[in-house]
Amino acid sequence: MSEPRILTLTLNPAVDVAFTADAVVPTIKIRTYGETHDPGGGGVNVARVLREMGADVQAVVLAGGVTGMHLEELLAAAGVPCQRVRIAGHTRICTTVQDRATGQEYRFVPEGPLVDEAELDACLRLLDALPGDWLVASGSLPRGVADDTYLRFAYAATRRGRPVVLDTSGAALKAALGHSLALIKPSLHEFQHLLGRTLPDAASQDEAARALVASGGAERVAVSLGDQGALLATREGVWRMAALPVRVRGAVGAGDSFVAAMVLALARGAPPREALAWGMAAGAAAVTSTGTAHPTRATIEELFRLAMAG
Repeated sequence: MSEPRILTLTLNPAVDVAFTADAVVPTIKIRTYGETHDPGGGGVNVARVLREMGADVQAVVLAGGVTGMHLEELLAAAGVPCQRVRIAGHTRICTTVQDRATGQEYRFVPEGPLVDEAELDACLRLLDALPGDWLVASGSLPRGVADDTYLRFAYAATRRGRPVVLDTSGAALKAALGHSLALIKPSLHEFQHLLGRTLPDAASQDEAARALVASGGAERVAVSLGDQGALLATREGVWRMAALPVRVRGAVGAGDSFVAAMVLALARGAPPREALAWGMAAGAAAVTSTGTAHPTRATIEELFRLAMAG
C-alpha cells in the first residue's frame, strides 16, 4: 500500500518570531535574545510535523508581500513542499516572548490581511488540481471571507473522495459541522463554546463528544484537555489518555503537532487508540522545545511507546 499524501491548507499563515527576555515589564526597552523565525499558522505547522515524521505532505498557503516571501523561504528551508497562492495583503507576523523571570509565555497574534473572493477561488482551484488523499484545513479564517469558507473547501475535497480534517473554532467550525468531516479537534474551551454549555467533568465531556459523532457532526471528535490529556470519540466509542510527563518549555504549535500525528496514523489505517497515542506523543514532544512546533521524530516515537503503555 502506498504512503498516503496529505494536503494541508492554511488560509491565514504567519511568520512566527520567538525570543526570550529576562523580564517583560511596561514602558522601558526590553532587550531580547535567542530570536527564531518559523513558518507558522495551523496547516503550516501540521505540514512541518508531518514532514518530520516522514509523511508525503504538500502545504498550500495564501501569502503575500515580503512577509509572504519570507514564509515561503522558511518552508523551503524546512524541506516542506509548498504551493503559494499570492494575495495582495501582507502575511502577518506573530510574536512569542518567553519571560525568564516568571516562566510565563506571552503570545501576540495579529488578525492578518484581507482576502478577497478571487484569491479564495484561486486557492480552491489549486487544491482541486493537486493530487492528495487527505486534506487538513487548520487555523483561523482571514479577514474578508465568509464563516462558511471551510465548508466550501470541504465540499470540494469530499467530491474528490478526500477525508477532511478541520481544526478551527467559533463560527467557522460550526458552519462546517455535519458535512462529512473525518475529524475535528477543538480544545475543551472551544468545544464548550461550540456547544454553548460547560462540560465540567469527564463523563459530560465524553457524552458530548459521543453525541456530536452520533448526530453526524463529524466522524471523529478529538478534544484536547490541557493537563488532563485528550479524548477521541468515534462511532465505536470514546478513548481517553492522560497527559504525558514532560517538561513544558513552550506551547506554540502543540495542538497542530497533535493533529499532524493523529491524521498520519489514521491515514495509515491505525485504530482509534493508537491514533490518539500518536497525537498525544506529538503534542507532548512539541511542548518540550521553544519556538513553533519543533517536535523531533525520535521524541515522538519514544513518547508514543509511553502513551501506548499507559
